[in-house]
Amino acid sequence: MWNVKSTLLFVASLVAVILISMSMANADEKKTITLDQVSTTVSELPTKVSSWGKSEWQKTKDFQKASWEEAKTKWPWNKIFKGNQ
Repeated sequence: MWNVKSTLLFVASLVAVILISMSMANADEKKTITLDQVSTTVSELPTKVSSWGKSEWQKTKDFQKASWEEAKTKWPWNKIFKGNQ
């Protein structure tokens, strides 16, 4: 089943795949992070988290308000007790 030619071809293709993968893994530039960048990021973090939380809270309130308004019009008890509207 495996002769010398097919074994060598398999090993050569395996080595080629490994070398290509290693070269692709090292394609990114090495980025250095300075202490100033870290301190700036850390100092901005509470503001970013707070503004994200406020915006998510507002989106949730808007969604709940819209869905409640829609539910009030589709609720079956409204049609039963108030007639057809």
